[in-house]
Amino acid sequence: MGLFVILLMCIGTVLLIRNMNKRLRRLPDSFPTQAEQDRVAEIARRDADPATAGLPEGADVEANRSPAGASAEDAEVAAVPQQKKDAAAGDAADRA
Repeated sequence: MGLFVILLMCIGTVLLIRNMNKRLRRLPDSFPTQAEQDRVAEIARRDADPATAGLPEGADVEANRSPAGASAEDAEVAAVPQQKKDAAAGDAADRA
């Protein structure tokens, strides 16, 4: 019985070694460096978003903001009396 178990283990080991050798042959001779991977990732990121391609970093921070909305918001703030603005600023300073 012991000899049978040893033969099964040897056969299993031989099969595992053959499978590992096949997989090792499929590996490339060298892997890309980190700089190459970063360059490929940057190209893929820019290709995925053609609207920002060629723009510097941070150039599209508020690309969707409309100037009309900002002026309406400014009109709301201008309508608040100065005393309320000072009180709100004081409350913010107390919280900090």
